[in-house]
Amino acid sequence: MSSSSARERYEVVVIGGGPAGLSAALNLARARRRVLLVDGNRPRHAATLMAHGFLTRDGIPPLELRRLGREEVAAYENASVVFAQVGSVTVEADGFAVTGRGVRGGADVDVLTDAVVVATGVAEAMPAIPSLRAYYGTQLHSCVECDGYEKAGEPLALIGETSDLAERALLLTQWTDDLIVFTNGVAPVAEDEERALARLGVRVERRPIDDVEGEKGVMTGIRLVDGTVVPRAGGFLRPVWTPSLSFAASLDLEADAEGYLVTDRHGRTSLPGVYAAGETTAPGPQQLVVAAGSGAVVAAAVNRDLIGLALDETAVL
Repeated sequence: MSSSSARERYEVVVIGGGPAGLSAALNLARARRRVLLVDGNRPRHAATLMAHGFLTRDGIPPLELRRLGREEVAAYENASVVFAQVGSVTVEADGFAVTGRGVRGGADVDVLTDAVVVATGVAEAMPAIPSLRAYYGTQLHSCVECDGYEKAGEPLALIGETSDLAERALLLTQWTDDLIVFTNGVAPVAEDEERALARLGVRVERRPIDDVEGEKGVMTGIRLVDGTVVPRAGGFLRPVWTPSLSFAASLDLEADAEGYLVTDRHGRTSLPGVYAAGETTAPGPQQLVVAAGSGAVVAAAVNRDLIGLALDETAVL
């Protein structure tokens, strides 16, 4: 470990190079802050071919959106971007120490900073179905608001094992009248929920799933453990999301029952100097455009706090 005097110092380190982190870094760079953006380059949406609902960028590949964002941030002489997986963030006498190991040829990180923005999003765990990921990002998706339009009118599956499956199914009826909910023998869909879905023509299939079937990379159906094949052209998954925060364990940040960081409406966490943006905070996974907006809000709060301005919590930034 380097001594404090030998470490490079930044005013803000942004951890996470998705839309929330990129937006925060860009706005802080424009506020003339010395910013380091650390991107672990393991985006949750790596398999997604197109992102939707982002004004002026509807249909852009998410990886291209990230690339363009990194270039915009790095164009500012007071901002730097590095590919590294952050290992720890610790409190020092004169700020925070951020360390990490370089990835994709990026340099290792060992720096000091006055403020930290956590924008690392979530990790997702899928139902244990062998071929699921072969169709994820093409025929199967996780964000209804993002990809429902492209699936309109198709015979769809909704696959999940969580208690909110019926709610997601009701939302999907906006786009299709041919929907089957697959609980994989796990999801607790109540009888009253099943009746409400049935009134809309939605069937609940409670038998466990064996696998997803397809031909030449195109999904054709869901095969159940008893051998029954239910034809489906695509659909949506309900993964289990978990905030990616292991590097911040020593900070003892306040979190809710699901592990999301608790913040005020400007993104301040329970530890002064540490902020959170995007999917790291409740209510969980959001559209890319919403995450980018969150990053801008947090950047404004960070800049004001570094100046020493006390924000009136009754005001709107």
